Formats: sequence, structure tokens, C-alpha cells
Amino acid sequence: MGLFDRDRNDSKKTEQSAAPALAALTGTYTLDAAHSTIGFAARHAMVTNVKGGFEDFEGTLVLDGADPTRSTASLDVRMASVSTGNADRDKHLRSADFFDTDTYPTMSFRSTSAEHLGGDDYRITGALSVLGTTKEITIDLEFNGSATDPAGMERVGFEGRSELLRSEWGLTWNAALETGGVLVSDKIKLLFDISAVKTA
Repeated sequence: MGLFDRDRNDSKKTEQSAAPALAALTGTYTLDAAHSTIGFAARHAMVTNVKGGFEDFEGTLVLDGADPTRSTASLDVRMASVSTGNADRDKHLRSADFFDTDTYPTMSFRSTSAEHLGGDDYRITGALSVLGTTKEITIDLEFNGSATDPAGMERVGFEGRSELLRSEWGLTWNAALETGGVLVSDKIKLLFDISAVKTA
């Protein structure tokens, strides 16, 4: 995913001191769904944001400290697990008007490239598949660090965000407002807060 990449103009001393940390973080990590969030936000009625998320998902990170550009990320989300805090709205989101979860039960992401933006900031590009349509998106990430938890598990964490137009994936349902505009915005914000455990 491009994590932990270092600017080639850094001093030799800085590169040498960073090397042990890079080596230690190389490996395969599994997303810890109990301590992670896959969320979204959409403008509702032109005046406020409705936020929600998915409760059932799994993913894998493969971090390569020797060549961070070879790091990869994959994510699979069960769309029927959508939750916005309102049962009627969640039922509508599962219907054919939106996610059509009976026909398309899974949303998936597979990274294709990564880059270091500087400091703890990174960007990954990949293929997002929703409703049988696959298109490219970019996700901006902030690396939050690594730690060994009380159970002895090695963890890495990061926050991410992206924006997309849902209509590009065939999510076009809407309703006109009497005052002008539409009920649900086309622009959707995707929000990630990830904790991943090293498994190999």
C-alpha cells in the first residue's frame, strides 16, 4: 500500500535508523473487524450528512518494507450488513433501489498501485466493484502507527478517506425536493478506520 516509504532525499542517518522498523512491519495483516470501521457519508435533503457503515467485512494487507510500492490491500464487504441507525432506511438501502443485496451481496476493493505523499500520508489506487460495475478509485491514507497489544498481537493502524459519484456504479435512485435539489447527493464520502493484525 506504499506505507512506510521514505523520501530518497532523506539523510543516510535517517534511512539507517528507519530500516529496522521497516523490516519488522513487513508481512501479511488481517483486518480486525471488531476494531475497524468501514463507513460512508451522504448529503441528505441538501442540508445535512447521513452517516452509516457496514458491520460485516474482511480484508488483507500485504506490506513490503523492502519495496513499499509492492504492498497490496484487499477488502470484501457484505452489503446486507449496512447500518445507518434507522431500520427503514437500512431496508431501503438493501433494496433494488440502492444496493440490491440479493443480487449483488458483496462490494470489493483490490489495490493496483500505491504512492507516498510525504510524512505519514499515502495514497492507494484500486478497483472498486459495486452492483457488478468495477471502476478505479483512490484512497488517501494516514498511517497511525504500529504496536504490540496485550495479547501479543502485532498491529498496524491507519485512517483513510475517498470520494466518489455513486451514479458511476449505477446507484441512481433519488427523489426531487419541493424546494429544489434532490434527496440524496450523488457524491459519497468513504471513511476508513483500520486496525490490522499480523498473521504471517
